[in-house]
Amino acid sequence: MSATSIESEQAAVLARVPRQLFIGGEWRDAGGGGTLAVEDPSTGETLVDVADAGVKDALAALAAAAHAQAEWAAHPPRERGEILRRAFEAIVQRTDELALLMTLEMGKSLAESRAEISYAAEFFRWFSEEAVRIHGRYMVNTTGKGRILTMRQPLGPCVFVTPWNFPTAMGTRKIAPAVAAGCTMVVKPAQQTPLSMLALAQILEQAGLPAGVLNVITARRSGEVIEPLLKDPRTRKLSFTGSTEVGRKLIEQSATQILRVSMELGGNAPFLVFEDADLDAAVDGAMLAKMRNVGEACTAANRFHVHDSLAEEFARRMAERMGALKVGRGTDPDTDVGPLIDSNQREKVAELVADAARRGAQVLLGGNSVGERGYFYAPTVLAAVPDDARLLAEEIFGPVAPIATFSSDEQAIAAANRTEYGLVAYVYTRDLDRAFRVCEAIETGMVGLNQGVVSNPAAPFGGVKQSGFGREGGFEGIGEYLETKYVALSL
Repeated sequence: MSATSIESEQAAVLARVPRQLFIGGEWRDAGGGGTLAVEDPSTGETLVDVADAGVKDALAALAAAAHAQAEWAAHPPRERGEILRRAFEAIVQRTDELALLMTLEMGKSLAESRAEISYAAEFFRWFSEEAVRIHGRYMVNTTGKGRILTMRQPLGPCVFVTPWNFPTAMGTRKIAPAVAAGCTMVVKPAQQTPLSMLALAQILEQAGLPAGVLNVITARRSGEVIEPLLKDPRTRKLSFTGSTEVGRKLIEQSATQILRVSMELGGNAPFLVFEDADLDAAVDGAMLAKMRNVGEACTAANRFHVHDSLAEEFARRMAERMGALKVGRGTDPDTDVGPLIDSNQREKVAELVADAARRGAQVLLGGNSVGERGYFYAPTVLAAVPDDARLLAEEIFGPVAPIATFSSDEQAIAAANRTEYGLVAYVYTRDLDRAFRVCEAIETGMVGLNQGVVSNPAAPFGGVKQSGFGREGGFEGIGEYLETKYVALSL
């Protein structure tokens, strides 16, 4: 395909995406008329401008959600599921278009974007099937003189704040169970990647979602527009995916109305390779766990703890594999590693690598920015990383693999747990006894045992400690949007 035709295709995709706020089933400009520039991280240039919502817009979105709540809660569960199913089919049909849109605004390779679109769509399919499986119970009172009845009912209007790194999947992971449960919502996507959420809203509108059930506000000043919603008595639920620092602030703000809160926060995932591990499988898993989304994922392997006997060979193979990856613009078909999201993120990654090198880590590969335009950083492998290096304690969010060593199971477990975070860990061993012992001892909400990817719409996603609370996906996911009411029957 020629450069001209590629540019034409990209322009056509951008032209089809709404750029206004979606409130009460209508597309409208921001009340103040302001706009927000969406940047291409591969070039640093503006792609399009979208509406920049203010507080009045946010409150209008909440009013629309509150107005629609009672009718939506009474909507037949089967039809709620059918709406999600139609949206699932539309996403699958438009995979290439949605993937290109995501790559343009977020930077990841087209292959990565297609994988995310597929993953995102599955939440709509999974929860379309859960909508009709919301159960209560009926039982004889233990005294024999009455009956106990319980029912599950929708919580009410929800506020969702989604991140830039998985702009579609983090939306469907929240929207799907809310729709299935009968909750209305206001969604505020990250300012860097609003286009994917606007496209998703358009798909749900076309799938028959009633006006006011889903409202989308794009805004530059997230805190300014979200805080009033959290302190408004019409809001009953907050779900946030993002940094622990921001999560703490939102938890404080949500306390005013005693909101139900779900938090999917930062991670510092350890990747443990024991001496009996299948090294080929471990390296394959490490590449998946580290390089998914250019390392810009809360589930990314943040630090590799490898047994002394395997560390040198593991580091050599990682450097060889990561060195073979092609860095380039995500829209190029043969690109493996796209840019980081912005200059701030690239500077943070560079700072963490420089700190480790100053403390004695060996730079086996990379360790530098790439190109004169955009926010590219070379795939990097560090060996012999000392315990006091910042990148063993802080979330890297970039294509950097720091490798440290251990000599006993106890040391490995202690190293894995030496963090305030507890989202996910990866464990490679062929010893069944060790596998269960380590999985039980590691303080995380999820464990990848001999596999480098844990995300699955059919499984509960979430962490412990300062990685948050609540679960998304699986049978557990819909429960985050339901209240249990108990009725005592006297017969």
